[in-house]
Amino acid sequence: MQNHLKDQHSPYLLQHADNPVDWYPWGEEAFEKARREDKPVFLSIGYSTCHWCHVMAQESFEDEQVAEILNRSFVAVKVDREERPDVDAVYMEVCTALNGSGGWPLTLLLTPEQKPFFAGTYLPRENRGSYLGLLPLLRAVEEKWERDRASLLKTGEEVTAMLRRERRAAPAAEPGEATLSTAAGQLMASYDAEYGGFGTAPKFPAPHNLLFLLRLSKLSGEASLRAAAEHTLQQMARGGIFDHIGGGFARYSTDREWLAPHFEKTLYDNALLAYVYTEAWQEGRFALYRTVAEATLDYCLRELCGGCGGFYSGQDADSEGEEGKYYLFTPAQVKSVLGEDEGRHFCECYDITAEGNFHGKSIPNLLLNQRWNLLPEGYDDHRERLRLYRSGRMELRTDRKLVTGWNGLMLMALSKAAAVFDDRRYATAARELANFLLEGAGAGEAARLRAVGYEEKSPFLPAQLDDYAFCALGFLELYALDYDAAWILRAEALGREILRRFADEGGGFFRTASDAETLIKRPKERVDGALPSGNSAAALLFDLLGRMTGESQWREAAWRQQRFLCAGAGNYPAGTVFGQLGLLGSVFPSRELVLAAQAPTASLRAVTGRYAPELTVLLKRPGDETLQKAAPFTAPFAMQDGKPTYYLCQGGQCALPYVEEEN
Repeated sequence: MQNHLKDQHSPYLLQHADNPVDWYPWGEEAFEKARREDKPVFLSIGYSTCHWCHVMAQESFEDEQVAEILNRSFVAVKVDREERPDVDAVYMEVCTALNGSGGWPLTLLLTPEQKPFFAGTYLPRENRGSYLGLLPLLRAVEEKWERDRASLLKTGEEVTAMLRRERRAAPAAEPGEATLSTAAGQLMASYDAEYGGFGTAPKFPAPHNLLFLLRLSKLSGEASLRAAAEHTLQQMARGGIFDHIGGGFARYSTDREWLAPHFEKTLYDNALLAYVYTEAWQEGRFALYRTVAEATLDYCLRELCGGCGGFYSGQDADSEGEEGKYYLFTPAQVKSVLGEDEGRHFCECYDITAEGNFHGKSIPNLLLNQRWNLLPEGYDDHRERLRLYRSGRMELRTDRKLVTGWNGLMLMALSKAAAVFDDRRYATAARELANFLLEGAGAGEAARLRAVGYEEKSPFLPAQLDDYAFCALGFLELYALDYDAAWILRAEALGREILRRFADEGGGFFRTASDAETLIKRPKERVDGALPSGNSAAALLFDLLGRMTGESQWREAAWRQQRFLCAGAGNYPAGTVFGQLGLLGSVFPSRELVLAAQAPTASLRAVTGRYAPELTVLLKRPGDETLQKAAPFTAPFAMQDGKPTYYLCQGGQCALPYVEEEN
């Protein structure tokens, strides 16, 4: 049978369209049915590239016995967390509060009024060790709903009341140098000096943490922070979390050494990692960082870029029903492509052995290779031949969802790489992506920005906080490539919508707009996770807008947001370091450089080629009314004697102009 998912566009929902479970998408139809038939709601949240979501689907949602009880006594609702991050945020908070942790698949039982009385993650079909089985759970709830419903309803009321209870942030010191120092200290306290990264297994790349350490190290002069970030970047690039054959990073490593990843690849991770590797390259020009950044961007352009110029959300961990099968090699497979001698040398280089390092096969890696930074010539060709062989032997499923916020992060990465590496390919891709965001996602009219779309259907869900903030940050990064002030104005328009429609009177911003669907709680995320929070992104956005426009409204908004983050983070400011990138400009002297010239000069390119996170650069062409509108403080700046002229401002004061003499 086909259930109520057959007309959906989400690849995740469509994966369940032929389940014997009578799934409904999230919406009033499902909850009205639950009220009418007096049934609890079984809510399952996941996404298409999630390995354990597939496992639970195969074990339970394709099982007739599970389907029978769900269809008889529950209303089953499926949610793609990437389509509805607001729904996911609300119920993930429930799961974390009740269990101390969360993850996907996310499994909940609700009253018909959407109030949760059970929350968990992956459940096997039957009880297994410490795991509660789905069938025993459903049978118990089915019986209790008939005989003791009042206790379930009471639990739902209590959990909802707990969820809605406003957390009062403890009084916090004003954000400043101590905030940055404490955050850095907390990251360094969990730093793994042997293998890089922070904490133990599983290890997430957390590129925003690395970006924070790189910039703080540069501005403060604390070399140990950069050393930790660089060691992490190098170890990740050596490990199996990085796809040495096709480029790009998996979502996280299951071990401390970065060897065995959870094989799914997501757009947001790869965009942020490409960005941080590009920035790391600027200081010292270590070739590895550029190689990894380019390989990651090239992977995204080759495998995730759609015909519309936007980028898909990710690729699956599973292939032919096995996790990671697509990425694994045996020595015989390598030799069949490269020949006996070249194949043997390649296997020695990349730890591809007969016994294997993952279920009898091998994840290519450089962790055991002591000459990892001196690979032989010709290996680029070897890797490409193996990539083509790999892509031909089986299919890797791609989620073709177009998430606006994640595309904003990709615009940041492409624009930065295009400028830093002076690469026209990335510049072209960045402009095409920006056009998609303007026209396809609706950013050309800020109030109508949409969150999610598919190439065969216009974006249909209203944008949320991170969509606005990441998209605006992408536009500002594109300005640094093209020096077209229209991008600043577009970022400002998005920023004004954040202030107008997402603000909480108590400080910070909600995930959803004031006119969005009403859930049991309006979600509001205070700290960064695997992805920076929308509140952190807003703090950085307002700081950049203040520096680029000179307008006090943005400086004031940035400071208010920093105070909110500082209070909301409590005793763990390391949880908001992406937002604290904007605090750096308040603690350390920032500089604004305006060049009045017909076009970027060689000297300007030399300046921007240096690693200087405290520097903001504007280009004012003669008659550039758009820049004057975006940055009114540039109005009096002009070329002198028809020559390129520099104006340097710092701390609200500008030095005398410097006229560039012709050579």
